[in-house]
Amino acid sequence: MDDEVRELAERLLSKGYDDLPEREQRVLRRIASRAAISRNVDETFRGELSFGDRVADRVAAFGGSWSFIGLFAAVIAGWVVLNLWVLTQPADPYPFVFLNLILSMVAAVQAPVIMMSQNRQAAKDRIAAAHDYEVNLKAELEIMSLHEKVDDIRMRQLEALFARLEAKIDALSGR
Repeated sequence: MDDEVRELAERLLSKGYDDLPEREQRVLRRIASRAAISRNVDETFRGELSFGDRVADRVAAFGGSWSFIGLFAAVIAGWVVLNLWVLTQPADPYPFVFLNLILSMVAAVQAPVIMMSQNRQAAKDRIAAAHDYEVNLKAELEIMSLHEKVDDIRMRQLEALFARLEAKIDALSGR
């Protein structure tokens, strides 16, 4: 199989196998072995996540939703109403210093968690892009191989046609 892979590299890419990057070598090996490039990037990436990563992703998903915005607006409105009109001795009188402290702490914790989730998503996107590149390269190389086969069939047909024409010409000229 090693010779077949090297021949594919020369024929399809016009380069030596050893001169190719690792992922192109991997694609050529898969073509030679007729193996599919079937990898679910989501499942692969999800299997590598730690408990903290999964929690951060869930926090980021909830923190970036309309449910969070609605719930947070309701809690803030409830806090303001409770401290302005309901309680005779408000726990946090206007200008709501404790509420501001809580909001600052939520933002201070939520921002890095969301950034961690975004960094993981960027890493996942890079893996998906590399996988897409391999799939596209394999498809392109397979198409090139099919073109060669079609050209070879066409050449043999033309050679057979010319041979028949030569035989007819020879028969007509009386040779």
